[in-house]
Amino acid sequence: MKSKAFRPDVDAPEWKGGHSPYDILKEGVIAVVLVSILTVLLSVAFGSPDDPSITVKAWSTSDPMDFAATALSELNSTSDSAQYGAPYNKASTGQQLGPLSLAKWIGARIPVNTVNDFVVDPLKSLPGQPALSTDLSQWSSASTSTRASWVNSYTHAANKMKIVSGQLVVNATNAGPVPLMMSDLLQMARTGALDQALVTQNGFYTMDYTLPLLFLADGTYMANIAQKQHLTGDQWGMMNETGNYPGQAWLWLYTFWYQVSPMNSSGNGDILVWAIMMVLSAGLLFMPFIPGLRSIPRKTRVYRLIWREHYRDSQ
Repeated sequence: MKSKAFRPDVDAPEWKGGHSPYDILKEGVIAVVLVSILTVLLSVAFGSPDDPSITVKAWSTSDPMDFAATALSELNSTSDSAQYGAPYNKASTGQQLGPLSLAKWIGARIPVNTVNDFVVDPLKSLPGQPALSTDLSQWSSASTSTRASWVNSYTHAANKMKIVSGQLVVNATNAGPVPLMMSDLLQMARTGALDQALVTQNGFYTMDYTLPLLFLADGTYMANIAQKQHLTGDQWGMMNETGNYPGQAWLWLYTFWYQVSPMNSSGNGDILVWAIMMVLSAGLLFMPFIPGLRSIPRKTRVYRLIWREHYRDSQ
């Protein structure tokens, strides 16, 4: 039977050289101890940023006007979340990869109705509010066109929105129950009840923070904090935490592509970066099967540098 030809980049020849003893347990223990000591010393010397979580309560207290304007954009369906498309709704086709509407194919797998999820349903959870309950009943029983008329009237008057003695004041006529709903939503947010209501809409015991994160992202409060802490996309986002201290450096390859044209200006930037990373990941995964590429380590003899001690001793 004819033997198969040896392939240097694929087949591993039988080792016929010498052997050296190696205590992997001893080396492992030493490595763990040294890394633990180094971790403790560095944490004592440098610490770590521990900023409090950004909440709707903090937002509505620090910048009530931005909160109120964002809540109105949720109610009149003009916010980014309302217009996003898949996976939240069908308001747009979403991001595309060339002619492929991948987001649309996926569909609204995490349905978000900004009117109900961010405004109406949280208000319904407030107990002991007779006036609000009456207004919510009026809202629920009204036709779609009537609701739109109320919201449009309130929106047109909202350019003179102001906060008086902690209350949201908008002099809107023919706005139905909307003024009281918006004012009570601000009060609900400032007590922290809205944070809880947004998280527990799908069950009391949940860790799904999709709704509060979308709500926060639709405003400018969180973006302004990110700008101050050097966390925005044009500042390399996740490459920094605060100041000049490095953050999640292992994400550099992913965030790098957002700084390169056309990803840094394209409305399809996310899916373009995803496609690039998939190609690079596939190249890494299938590297042993790609002729020429798999020969680089052997032809550059980089292995002799890695195992220089062995080759020095064998000579």
